[in-house]
This record gives sequence, structure tokens and C-alpha cells, in this order.
Amino acid sequence: MLTILVWTIAVLTALYALLLLAYRYWYNKLSLFAPTTPDDFKHFSVVIPARNEADNIQQCIQSILAQSYPASHFEIMVIDDFSEDATAQIVQNMQLTHPNLRLISLADYYQPGEMNSFKKKAIEKAVSMSKGDWIVTTDADCMVPKHWLSLYNAYIQKNNPVFVAAPVMFIKEQGILNQFQLLDFLALQGITAAAVGAGKHSMSNGANLAFEKSAFIAVGGYQGVDQIASGDDMFLMHKMKVTLSNRVGYLFHPGAIVWTKAMNSWKGFLMQRIRWSSKARYYDDKSIFWVLVLVYLYNLSLLVLLFTGYYYYALVSIALKVCFELLFLVPVAHYFQLSRELRYFPLYQPLHIVYTLVAGCFGQIKTYTWKGRRVK
Repeated sequence: MLTILVWTIAVLTALYALLLLAYRYWYNKLSLFAPTTPDDFKHFSVVIPARNEADNIQQCIQSILAQSYPASHFEIMVIDDFSEDATAQIVQNMQLTHPNLRLISLADYYQPGEMNSFKKKAIEKAVSMSKGDWIVTTDADCMVPKHWLSLYNAYIQKNNPVFVAAPVMFIKEQGILNQFQLLDFLALQGITAAAVGAGKHSMSNGANLAFEKSAFIAVGGYQGVDQIASGDDMFLMHKMKVTLSNRVGYLFHPGAIVWTKAMNSWKGFLMQRIRWSSKARYYDDKSIFWVLVLVYLYNLSLLVLLFTGYYYYALVSIALKVCFELLFLVPVAHYFQLSRELRYFPLYQPLHIVYTLVAGCFGQIKTYTWKGRRVK
């Protein structure tokens, strides 16, 4: 049995190392976007799906209103997703002094039992009612930088894409939970930048992306994936990539980073990751699917080594895992100004291995709770 385990872990380690080396190579090939003075200004509709976000929505909207971009060329659309708090009232109060702020209530158009993916329905409704040529999405608990829309505009004018992914990072706070999420999300964001920049995977985050309205209509919006609770970002990106001549891009610029809050409880963190993993079996982009399979099997093999008592081989394997992951993460952490956090990265390996397996497994077989709702 030991021989089989050793050879299995050796093969998986080699494949995992090659994968990370590829990501490191692609990431190092990225060049910071150099904006130039645009010929004109695109009209953006900034779409914010919001459910029970009374604690966050005002700050989010204020950060968008503070843009360096001309106010006449963007609107903010908050889609209230059956909120049970004062989210809608806060937005209504802000509308009194900001004419480019709009509030749409999903309850005016749908019944809660009509759908499984509320966020996709929220974005679809916003797109159908939007005035802009381009849709930019973010989340209600996010803060956007001052030149956010200006950078999008410059990137679009220069590269002529139909879909643009951009960086997201958690706000750094005190505590082990926040630190663990920072490091975990750092890897996800690094892979997204590397893979999208190299044209390899369809990866993005709905907290910071943009797409052309006409392209959304051309690919049928979320038709075909609208029954899947998660994945409003990646499924749409893949549809546009395969349908519209691979005109997707990544806005690699520190001034485009959108900052969002990490989960404030371990249960919330796990539910979030289960939600993210729940869409894995639906990916049409098979390159992502097989990467996820490799990562899952690799972490599973490490746990098997530990449970079967082969501690020496397990420790050596985990040490190799840490080395290759750090090799990839060093430039990513530098970009997000989180290099000091890497000191703690090896300490979280046991937790990372277990959570990867739990979230990956439960995401495929279990309903989960998100925003106070049971989701399939």
C-alpha cells in the first residue's frame, strides 16, 4: 500500500508543481495596464445586486459616486433582492441628491419561489433596464477605487474587448479568520490574473467585472445556466469567450482593485466556499474542471497519508506543496501589497487542506444557506 501511495503522491505532486509553475510563468508575463487619454467616454451602468446590505450599501454607493469619471456618463443601479432590512430605504434616501442612482426591486417582477439564482435574475433585470452601453458589476459590500471607471474606459478603448475581468481583494483586518481568507483568496486572484491574461481559463469575480451590453444580449445572457445558483461571472465569461472570438481581457492595474469584506465567521466562510464550489460540475470550460479535480485529488492524497500514519511522507509532500505555492504567490502578494502575510502561509496548510476537501465535497452534494436562504 505504501508503494502505491508514494507513487500516487509523487505523480500528483509533479502535476501540481507543473501547474503552479505555469501560473507563475503566465503571471510574470502580465504587464501593468498603461492607460492613455481616451477618445471618448463610454456610458457605464454600474449594477449592484443587494440583499440585506443595510450595513454596507451606503459606503459602496458613495465610493462609486466619488469616481473621477464624468457623472453624466455612468449610472448606479441597485437591485434589491427581497431585502428584509433597510437596504431599499437607504438607497431611496440617497436618490434624493443623486439623480444617476436608481433602485430596482426584484419583488416587483418575481416571486421568490420562481428562481434558484437570484443574483443572475437581478443582473438580467438590470441589464434590460440599463441606459449604459457597458455593464459593470460589483457587490454591495465592496469599496471601489477613485479611477475605477476611468481605467475600465481606457482599457476598453485600447483593447476592444466584450468582457473584462479585474482584481478583487479582501479588506485586511485583525484575526486568524481574516488572515486565512486573505491568503486563500490571494491564490485565487493570482490564478485568475495569470489564466485570463494568458487566455487559458474563464475565471472572474462578480465583484469586479464589466461586459458590453450588446454582447450579453448576443449570447443570450444567462440562458442555459440560469438554474445554477452561483456562477453569474464565470459562466457568462465563458459564453462570451467561445461565442465572440475570445474577446475577453484582464485589467491588470492596482488602481482597479475592488476591496470587499471577508466573511466574519467560520460558518459563513465555509458556506461561501461551498457556494463557489457548487458550480464546478457545470463548467463547460473543461480546463478549469480538470484543474479542480487535480487540486482535490492532491489534497485528498495528503490527508490519506496522514490518516494512514505515513507522517514522514506526508510532511515532505506538504513541504513541497508549500514551496511551490509560495513560489507562485510571492509576485501576487507584492501586487496586492500583502507580502508580509506570506509569513503565516505555511501555518495554515492543515486547515487549507481540510477546508478544500470539505467545501469541494459538500458543494456537489449539499444545499447550503446563503443570505438567509436555502439554496440548491
